[in-house]
Amino acid sequence: MHRVNIHQAKTHLSRLIREVQAGGEVVISKGDVPLVKLVLVDEAPRRRQLGGAKGLITVAADFDAPLADFEPYER
Repeated sequence: MHRVNIHQAKTHLSRLIREVQAGGEVVISKGDVPLVKLVLVDEAPRRRQLGGAKGLITVAADFDAPLADFEPYER
C-alpha cells in the first residue's frame, strides 16, 4: 500500500492512477490521518438504449375512451 499526502496526490495523480491500474493500492492522507483510497471503478455504467422495453408494454385500444364515471360531467 502506497500512502501519499494531498499535495503529492495532486502533483502526481497520473502516476498514482497508473499504479492503481497495475494492481497497487494508494491511500491519500491529510497529515497522518488516512482520508481516501484510490481504487479502480468496477465497471462503467451502461449507456441507456432507446426501445429497451419494446414488446413488454401494451396499450389497450380504448385507453383514451371516455370513462363511464365521468359521464355526468360531460356536456
